Amino acid sequence: MNISELTEQAIELLKNLISTPSFSSEEDKTAALIEKWFELHNIPFKRENNNVWAFNKHYTTGKPLLLLNSHHDTVKPNTAYTKDPFEPHIEDGKLYGLGSNDAGGCLVSLLATFTYYYDREDLKYNLVVVASAEEESSGPHGLNSVLKHLPEISVAIVGEPTLMNLAIAEKGLVVFDATVNGTPSHAAHPNDDNSIYNTIKVLEWFRDYRFEKISDVLGPVKLTVTQINAGSQHNVVPADTNLVVDVRVNDKYSNEEINEILTKEAPCTLKARSLRLNSSAISPDHELVKAGMSLGRTTYGSPTLSDQAALSCQSLKLGPGDSTRSHSANEYIFVDEIKEGINLYIRILEKVIINK
Repeated sequence: MNISELTEQAIELLKNLISTPSFSSEEDKTAALIEKWFELHNIPFKRENNNVWAFNKHYTTGKPLLLLNSHHDTVKPNTAYTKDPFEPHIEDGKLYGLGSNDAGGCLVSLLATFTYYYDREDLKYNLVVVASAEEESSGPHGLNSVLKHLPEISVAIVGEPTLMNLAIAEKGLVVFDATVNGTPSHAAHPNDDNSIYNTIKVLEWFRDYRFEKISDVLGPVKLTVTQINAGSQHNVVPADTNLVVDVRVNDKYSNEEINEILTKEAPCTLKARSLRLNSSAISPDHELVKAGMSLGRTTYGSPTLSDQAALSCQSLKLGPGDSTRSHSANEYIFVDEIKEGINLYIRILEKVIINK
């Protein structure tokens, strides 16, 4: 099948995905649409929960495995939408709709790319494409749950909106629940140990704290207090004030190291919710990166989290669309970005997976 025909089919699939609600853990209907794509192209597939995946036709034992992955779940539309988030339509070259940019455009572009190479016999890599669920919620039934069914992955392309530039590293994430203690009392009585007032110095500590190691690609670790909660009624001084601390981890630290440093040094009690969302990277000298650069793409480090966090292999974040549009009102992707994305995915892979 030629690229033009695949591109038209990919855009039509994206419209159908947009019109089908697929909030995290509720993606069963969009998973069914992805199954229909594979059925249309006579490609055998597997499904577990709402994850759907397929291997290239001439899978050969002993070849390295290249994963193509993007997700089909979305966040819920925010209240600033003025357009129907589930009504796909094209206006001034923009395809509007929830999930169009994050990450429907990437997903359909990767499906088209995989389909383009599905029948090829002269591949240096085996291919597997995974349309994953629960990416937006980092849930237990997403890409992480599929990996046990796959052979060892050598390298991955994770489809997220990067303007088709090469995100060669991605920050990891650790979320901490923090507790600042004090002495509870009646508000009418003196109390020099008010947990809310004690929180002032704790907030200043988090604001001013700096991790020593700075990444050439990802920059410093970013630490941000994002939530605060205390008290139950106006005349009671609370025993505790609770904070939530968001830590974006560069590739100079493991999540375990971040946890050890902060629990030791922070002037409050900290408990990490999870340590599994690690930073990701691929060598700038990897052939995938070199192939992209030879086609005029630039490299950078991404501050946002993706399904790369579930992978232990080298991985490249790459896809059509712009990350700044993600989770925004009246989300859109340019139709030309999808066309360019499919073309560039195919051309990058041609330089890497085709025996010449």
